[in-house]
Amino acid sequence: MNAQRVIKKVAVLGSGVMGSRIACHFANIGVQVLLLDIVPKDAPAGDKKARNKIVNDALEFALKSNPSPIYLKSFAKRISTGNFEDDMPKIAECDWTIEVVVERLDIKQVVFESVEKFRKPGTLITSNTSGIPIHLMAEGRSEDFRKNFCGSHFFNPPRYLKLLEIIPTKDTSPDVVSFLLEFGEKFLGKTTVLAKDTPAFIGNRIGVFSIMSLLHYVQKTGLTVEEVDKLTGPVIGHPKSATFRTNDVVGLDTMVHVANGLFKNAPDDEANELFEIPDFVNRMLTNNWLGSKTGQGFYKKEKVDGVNQFYALDLKSLDYKPSQKVKFAALETTKTVEKLEDRLKILFASKDKAGDFYRATSFQLFAYSSKRIPEIADELYKIDAAMNAGFGWEMGPFEKWDALGVEDTVKQMEASDNKPAKWVYEMLESGAKSFYTIENGKRMYYDIPSKAYKVIPGTEDFILLKNITATNTVWKNSGSTITDIGDGILNLAFHTKMNTIGGEVIEGINKAIILAEAGYKGLVISNEGANFSAGANVGMIFMMAVEQEFDELNAVIKAFQHTMMRIRYSSIPVVVAPHQMALGGGCEMCLHADKVVAHAELYMGLVEFGVGLIPGGGGTKEFALRLSDELQDGDIEVNNFRERFLTIGQAKVSTSAYEAFEFGYLKKGRDVVVVSQNRLLAEAKRHCLQMAEDGYTQPVQRTDIKVLGKQALGLAYVGANTMYSGNYISEHDVKISQKLGFVLSGGDLSQPSLVSETYLLDLEREAFLSLCTEKKTLERIQSILTGGKVLRN
Repeated sequence: MNAQRVIKKVAVLGSGVMGSRIACHFANIGVQVLLLDIVPKDAPAGDKKARNKIVNDALEFALKSNPSPIYLKSFAKRISTGNFEDDMPKIAECDWTIEVVVERLDIKQVVFESVEKFRKPGTLITSNTSGIPIHLMAEGRSEDFRKNFCGSHFFNPPRYLKLLEIIPTKDTSPDVVSFLLEFGEKFLGKTTVLAKDTPAFIGNRIGVFSIMSLLHYVQKTGLTVEEVDKLTGPVIGHPKSATFRTNDVVGLDTMVHVANGLFKNAPDDEANELFEIPDFVNRMLTNNWLGSKTGQGFYKKEKVDGVNQFYALDLKSLDYKPSQKVKFAALETTKTVEKLEDRLKILFASKDKAGDFYRATSFQLFAYSSKRIPEIADELYKIDAAMNAGFGWEMGPFEKWDALGVEDTVKQMEASDNKPAKWVYEMLESGAKSFYTIENGKRMYYDIPSKAYKVIPGTEDFILLKNITATNTVWKNSGSTITDIGDGILNLAFHTKMNTIGGEVIEGINKAIILAEAGYKGLVISNEGANFSAGANVGMIFMMAVEQEFDELNAVIKAFQHTMMRIRYSSIPVVVAPHQMALGGGCEMCLHADKVVAHAELYMGLVEFGVGLIPGGGGTKEFALRLSDELQDGDIEVNNFRERFLTIGQAKVSTSAYEAFEFGYLKKGRDVVVVSQNRLLAEAKRHCLQMAEDGYTQPVQRTDIKVLGKQALGLAYVGANTMYSGNYISEHDVKISQKLGFVLSGGDLSQPSLVSETYLLDLEREAFLSLCTEKKTLERIQSILTGGKVLRN
């Protein structure tokens, strides 16, 4: 990275939906932010509150929105607000100014004229426009301005969608481009894609084409809204919101705005007519059926007799009808197929209307994507990266094409009048049979000019398990894999459904520790599933409890506890690198690690209370231990006990890694946060290796844990009974609370005492098992297993 350029303060000009949330994401990573917007009409001079009303209201609205744009509410203190008239001179203190005002060139030019008056020479200026040509905004500006100016197109919401398109002009300094590409990936956690200054850039050019071609196909074939969303959701690696629900969330007007821009500004596009808005969409616009923002779009929700009823739009009659569940034979056959590549092959080979849909729309997309090179991007991987990061696709067009087999698919595409670009044929003639390959643990893409495979730029420092070949596998079973990731460090990954923890994962953890202790320096536990772990396999616990196999269940829980303690007391450092959900047993694994290297998007919690249990894999014990370590002057503080008790009792789940510190799941001064998920494993390995090289010493089991006994137990009982009296919790919740309080307080001890971890684990396991005998606990577990709903009985 450019050693001369450091980003300490950023100015964001425009506080609308995007501007306020971009400001929040910079605050997330520790940057000071100046957020400015216009002065309301008739706001008197000198009245700061009145003159900053627009920006302050916008920021307040953003901070209250769900999901939150900020990792931790206190981070909002890093944002200061102001207005264009009074506070524009303050941008002289900023290293980067980002324009996010309304999408009108004339207004943007006025803003940039003001920016040029005050900015410090050499500082960055970028625009978040989604469609206005970047070079037009730089016209008339100084040489220094143009050299440091480009587009920086964030996707909404900026915290959660990973795509950041960097769009330079012919005057933009190459140093600025390389800096932004690296800064966006490394510090903002983005997939940064270098795009050309073409209509809608990369993500929206391909994404809106995909949507518009689908809309025209639907108009021609009569597929329903529900059918399309069933076909275009998780089954093909797309988000749950699929097509029409996504449109409702984003806003139909937004999609139409981009499509109209492409229809007008890309007249030479061979598929230009597909950007013309279908009749039914125009009628929806006339009716102001824009989606969530207007209360109805392709779907709407109404209360009927106090119950929510969901309706879907009939695209022919434009009447709303009760939403229907739909089934396709092709989709039914893929229900047990885990790998997306395998599912795609089955779906595309299907002879029903699902197969017809996939072939028609995807072949059109494949051909279109191939023909956009080199118009919108010189390299094919940029199109896949933009679609994956900006639209939440698991696989981009070229990746799906690879999965189906390039050569065979080309033949099918020709038969359906979707002939791809000439370079695809030249690639096949050269002997290259795929768009991607993996060599030496690095993913390579087919480079068209050189007709050779090259490493994807910017990924050299990543360690991605999917790229490490089978020769690096040290051991595996049906649910876990141990991989040598180099420099004497092993990685354990588990790959069960939802990465739940059952016997195969427990075996994997123990085997990984045995192997690491025998001949390696350390162990990292990480995986590349959608979630780190949804917790223990409650289905197994339920079956054993229903069959009253309590001796066997006791052995299973004891083995789980023992495994967590092996993580804590192994002779080598164990680093856990969680991402997304780390619940129940997944959280307990982190609690027992030597260090946690967490992705910033971490939803961590001990959630067992929701199924009528308490944490039984050492989680309750660990909270008692941490409570003891928080003692001041030898006394257990009531507030500390209450805080720990409520964290488990309310099944609190963090909304970010930073909130996990607040809840006590992560330890300040020990655990670290990584914003870029692609760097998570490499960073975890680095910390593990550092601990080993610093002379890791095997810890000794604790026998000095101070518990309060009856004093804390009484507090737990009184609190639970008070909540019950106020109708806040059920009678069964009281019973679970009492069990939890019993373990956290160290049992029915007459006075504060020092106890061992083994003592607390025994209490924890006994409480867990006794709750498994309760009918209401089994009802709660069954509710989660059958309907995914928490039952409060």
